Amino acid sequence: MTARMYYDADADPEALSKRPIAILGYGSQGHAHALNLRDSGHDVRVGLPETSGSRAAAEAEGLRVLTPDKACEEADVIMVLTPDTGQRALYDEAIAPHLHADKMLMFAHGFNIRYDLINPPVGVDVSMVAPKGPGHLVRSTFVNGQGVPCLFAVHQDATGLARERTLAYARGIGGTRAGVLETTFAEETETDLFGEQAVLCGGITSLVKAGFDTLTEAGYQPELAYFEVMHELKLIVDLMYQGGMSWMRYSVSETAEYGDYVSGPKVVDERTRATMRKLLSDIQDGSFAKRWIEENEAGRPNFVEYRDEEQHLPIERVGAELRSKMGWLDSKTAPGMDKVLNTPDREEAPV
Repeated sequence: MTARMYYDADADPEALSKRPIAILGYGSQGHAHALNLRDSGHDVRVGLPETSGSRAAAEAEGLRVLTPDKACEEADVIMVLTPDTGQRALYDEAIAPHLHADKMLMFAHGFNIRYDLINPPVGVDVSMVAPKGPGHLVRSTFVNGQGVPCLFAVHQDATGLARERTLAYARGIGGTRAGVLETTFAEETETDLFGEQAVLCGGITSLVKAGFDTLTEAGYQPELAYFEVMHELKLIVDLMYQGGMSWMRYSVSETAEYGDYVSGPKVVDERTRATMRKLLSDIQDGSFAKRWIEENEAGRPNFVEYRDEEQHLPIERVGAELRSKMGWLDSKTAPGMDKVLNTPDREEAPV
């Protein structure tokens, strides 16, 4: 059965009329939600600690900036757009004291509700609007009269109005212009984590690293290896984004298409699929969430080590050098990479 998408006609903006909204956080998603809602005519304030470096940016946009505690006290709708790992403390300190009947607590990711890190009282609505795109795209498409597709879910409907209020919120940030799909907190969380780990982040980066290492270990130039397994990846992803796998295969050479059919299943074989099933199982039973929470509580020692090791990979050095010569490319450097690129290699890159 085809899933139903909800559009502007399905969402009544009046459901949030005269409902003060607090946006907690002003990062990628926070700035987009706050500005889009403001431009849609809603009463918005941003909740940020007094020490936050984002306060000036929000104020420069003409937004009211309060402490999280004060913003939650004023608001009828509270949207949490801070990192997953800090939401429980934020909830305890600033949100929970101001939750009462008729208020709605919202999230853009179901992690803390799905894994029982946050347990709102039964008298409040709890819902989610999760854009399927980064915040800068949520904002830029809105400004251009378009929108980014979203997921929405109602976890707790204490007022009987949670669903229509959630759809109104989705409309306020431009989501219903592109279409929003109804889901649950559990489904959104589990599929999102799986997609990140198995394909979008973990799977892709591991595949790229393995391809680069295979070519350089066989004696091919690192620069050539980078172009073949990293640089051209954007071309392939863009084609799939535009028209699916069939459009990508139609757009590349028949040699590439044939290689796709006969060699892809050898790279992603039954062992890989079994690993994917295990990753999903760990997400579903909470094992991954438990490890990630414990990692944060311990000060992130493994996380920091992983990040440092990955930033020192030969493909990162080779790629940074090549991208610096591409004047047409808006090249980016991750925090910490400047120091890595200005220090000698730990080990010489393969030649």
